Amino acid sequence: MAGASGFLGSRLAERLRADGHQVVRLVRRRATGADELSWHPAEGLEPAAVTGVDAVINLAGSPVGTNLGPLKLPVRIWTSRYREQFRASRVDTTTALATAIAAADRRPAVFLAASSVGWYGDTGETEVDEHAPPGEGYLADVARVWEAATGPAERAGVRVVRLRTGFPLYRDGGLLGPMILPFQLGLGGRIGSGRQWQPWISMVDWLEAAVFLLHRDDIAGPVNMVGPAPVRSIELTRALARELHRPAVLPIPGPLLRLLLNEFGTDVLVSKRVVPDVLQRAGFSFIHTDVRSAIRAALTAPAALRTPR
Repeated sequence: MAGASGFLGSRLAERLRADGHQVVRLVRRRATGADELSWHPAEGLEPAAVTGVDAVINLAGSPVGTNLGPLKLPVRIWTSRYREQFRASRVDTTTALATAIAAADRRPAVFLAASSVGWYGDTGETEVDEHAPPGEGYLADVARVWEAATGPAERAGVRVVRLRTGFPLYRDGGLLGPMILPFQLGLGGRIGSGRQWQPWISMVDWLEAAVFLLHRDDIAGPVNMVGPAPVRSIELTRALARELHRPAVLPIPGPLLRLLLNEFGTDVLVSKRVVPDVLQRAGFSFIHTDVRSAIRAALTAPAALRTPR
């Protein structure tokens, strides 16, 4: 697994180990144990590293922002240099892993490769599933190249699943994490117009879906890792306010959000009415089917992430 120390990767690694799997973490420093393997994506990866393993998972990528100050705002100055780093951190890791998989003597059965609902750009009021073409904008362009980098593994006959992740809801990061303290202080409110659709998913369901996809030999290609009922931004913020028993009366203007969060600010301001068609057709059963229950779960103890089905 690449990206095993990140927001999603650390929790998926924990879940897989709890299920009895051996997880080997690809790290960009000196390996300190048998469960780690040192690598540098720009230099590629020896095929021997993935020979004989059951699955390869890539969740690596430079963060959207850096938490700054007591409000934990993921502020990031998106210079042209950081834009290139953001893109390369995703494309280079995917390329290195896909190339190593293709060249391995005994290839893994599946390659789970991170992607993003940024693929779709701004969908407005249009509901989109996995068949929709890429949209426009920087994040859509990154997602397009990111997914194309899985090509070597796919052409070698390995089942490749591209995880188009929305906004996983959990208290320690992602979209929700930076919002909790302002809302607790009574400073929360709608984001921008509040009319934009936001593709959320509970952390529990994201983990369950990832495990589900590891074992479903009949599923390949893009999979929308989002909840079954996208909501408008204002509905999400109202649900958070209700769960925290606080008002939500101070809107965050779109221009201010773009100034503070740059590309991430743009991402939460555009509308993405994305539905999980592949998961639903495959019979995946969501634990959290509405945003309020997902937020309630996100605010509870981490043990909730290990709730068995």
